[in-house]
Amino acid sequence: MPNTETKMPNLRRQIHQLVNHKYFTGTILGLIMFNAIIVGLETYPSIYESYKELFYLMDRALIWIFTVEIVLRMIAEKKFIHFFKNSWNWFDFLIVAAGHIFVGAHFVTVLRILRVLRVFRAISILPSLRKLVDALLLTIPALGNIMLLMSIIFYIFAVTGTMLFAEVAPEYFGSLQLSLLTLFQVVTLESWASGVMWPIFHELPWAWIYFVLFVLVGTFVIFNLFIGVIVSNVEKADAADKLEEPDQLAELRNEVKELKQLIINMSRDK
Repeated sequence: MPNTETKMPNLRRQIHQLVNHKYFTGTILGLIMFNAIIVGLETYPSIYESYKELFYLMDRALIWIFTVEIVLRMIAEKKFIHFFKNSWNWFDFLIVAAGHIFVGAHFVTVLRILRVLRVFRAISILPSLRKLVDALLLTIPALGNIMLLMSIIFYIFAVTGTMLFAEVAPEYFGSLQLSLLTLFQVVTLESWASGVMWPIFHELPWAWIYFVLFVLVGTFVIFNLFIGVIVSNVEKADAADKLEEPDQLAELRNEVKELKQLIINMSRDK
């Protein structure tokens, strides 16, 4: 009985070291990239039709490798339920589960599209990408207010543009929805001057005031607000990671204490 109790924690510790090893992580990331290449090659009918069975076999091999990886990561946790406390682990688990659904119905064309979702697992593997996505998710509440402000600005300028330029440029400002679409092109700064402003400017020389004002407000002010919110939340994500580091150190100390206690117990049993 004592031998069983000591072997299981040691096994879990070894698996924990394995799944957190840089070579293990690098291998999984390499397989995810290999999976992405395979999915890309399948978009060429001439290649896919010639090697359909090979693609199927490689997909089965990859999905089972990813399944073993998920199982190892579950075992590496102190308790099975701890694995599902991390939202990224849920993400990985659902992606792998979707892969098994595909394997069960691999001749359904629509389900083949689901396989490309495995490429998203690169986000959960790389800490830097996880941090960036976490920061973007933190921006959603603040972005809602910015989007509301931007919608008001778009609406005001769209109504104004429709009133001013509907007769001069009906293809751009003939209706409210066309005006909104035109302003979306202008705010991206894609051919807004040569494609939109100059034709109107030749008819109405004062039209530049409208476009320059919208570019200043819509592009520089609003986009800078977006950037400011994202940068602020990236800093918050960094601060959150630093706060988690002491907890990780405390957990490591507890594991060392448990290991010492196991060694002491083993020596006493002898």
